[in-house]
Amino acid sequence: MLELAPPQPVDYLVVGHVAVDITPQGIQLGGTVSFAALTARALGMRVGIVTSAGEDAPLQALDGIHIVNIPSKHSTTFENVRTQSGRKQTLHHQAEPILLDHIPQVWKSAPIIHLAPIAHELDSSLPEKLSDSLLGITPQGWMRSWDENGQVTATAWENNEQALRYAGAVVMSVEDVNRDLELVEEMTHHTRILCLTEGEDGCVLYWNGDRRRFRPIEVEEVDATGAGDIFAAAFFVRLHATHDPWEAARFATQLAARSVTRVGLNGIPTSQEIEECLMEVLS
Repeated sequence: MLELAPPQPVDYLVVGHVAVDITPQGIQLGGTVSFAALTARALGMRVGIVTSAGEDAPLQALDGIHIVNIPSKHSTTFENVRTQSGRKQTLHHQAEPILLDHIPQVWKSAPIIHLAPIAHELDSSLPEKLSDSLLGITPQGWMRSWDENGQVTATAWENNEQALRYAGAVVMSVEDVNRDLELVEEMTHHTRILCLTEGEDGCVLYWNGDRRRFRPIEVEEVDATGAGDIFAAAFFVRLHATHDPWEAARFATQLAARSVTRVGLNGIPTSQEIEECLMEVLS
């Protein structure tokens, strides 16, 4: 296990694979871990990452963030192609699994722990072992499968009740559940807070038997990649700070909307955008 920096206490721990994304512009760093970690740092958090990646991953985009990396021959590598019928996603490589023992002891008590699987790299029993903090889960990596050619499709989240029970908050997209809103309703009965993101339509938050929709500001979309991950990190950070899911959802919705006006990791929130969104939420 390679540590790029000695593990020091962190405020926000994110666990999962970084992704190497194959794009028409070349290789880019992606994955929930990358977007969430950079967003949490922009929001003033001390951030730690536990991941697995190969030498092909351009981790320099995460310079300044404490990283524990389990060495792997290949990084988890995705190729996304836009078609008339939607996004076609192919998984070319998969990095090594991440185990509880890979997480430094000092990080297991981080105030916010974000489990962010993208390719079944985390065991679904992990939430039970990390439930003392605000445990945020973005379960998309447990809700996809792939065939022998790497063609990715949505699939059922097996044993989801176990993870949902221990989660402080869950954020998922309508694409993660293949737009099955009945499934979402069922999941809400097994967890405290569930937020469903719906792209340009904003999000729907389920809490205490109530359901509210939050609409984003109108912007000119350039690239929506990572917007849901930015939303999740902003939501978890604001929820931890305020203990108010409604306010957290409102803040995260507006911050994520601004991110789609730029490409890739350039969509990470600026200090000005963060201030603007805080003012909008608090006004």
